[in-house]
Amino acid sequence: MSEIEPTPNKSSQVMDIPSPTNSEENSSYGKTTIARWYAIQVASSCEKKVKATLEQRSVTLGVSNRILEIEIPHSPAVKVKKDGSRQSTEEKVFPGYVLVRMVLDEDTMMAVRSTPNVINFVGAEDRRATGRGRGHIKPRPLSRQEVNRIFKRAAEKKTVVKLDLSEGDQILVTSGPFKDFQGEVIEVSGERNKLKALLSIFGRETPVELEFSQISKQN
Repeated sequence: MSEIEPTPNKSSQVMDIPSPTNSEENSSYGKTTIARWYAIQVASSCEKKVKATLEQRSVTLGVSNRILEIEIPHSPAVKVKKDGSRQSTEEKVFPGYVLVRMVLDEDTMMAVRSTPNVINFVGAEDRRATGRGRGHIKPRPLSRQEVNRIFKRAAEKKTVVKLDLSEGDQILVTSGPFKDFQGEVIEVSGERNKLKALLSIFGRETPVELEFSQISKQN
């Protein structure tokens, strides 16, 4: 029976667990029996498609007992539509990557690599002895510290408000001290969930910083 490495705690508490030993790192594909986390690079915007396809293929190919978990770390987000309505959604922590907890052997490695929209494992390149072609990528397991850090980042990340806004757009302030004021966007800071708009205050256009949650976009 394979020895299964426990799934890391996905809460904000990080376990202080040492990195894998050299003997674990140097285990050959055919001999290792420990399930480890690996990062898989996938085509842009295909993370969910790869996850669903690999889950199905692992059963079809008879390796579901060795491909144990497939995760797309994400944090909550709110998308504000043009009509002002809000839709709950998710934002990927690492776009373009999927995490897989698996026992690495020839069969599981082939199952992952042959899945449509998978580019390759994240790992070290075994350079060719001769020639200039790229070498073979040897999958590198993530340390428990790395995995804990990834899930901790997803758990702690604040809800992101995603707004379809650009400079020159007209907005209406819906809350706060400037409620019911209308204005024009002059700067958008998506990372901070804030924008600057020119509002007409006492007959003068005044730049005001607002949070995305305080405004709605006008058609």
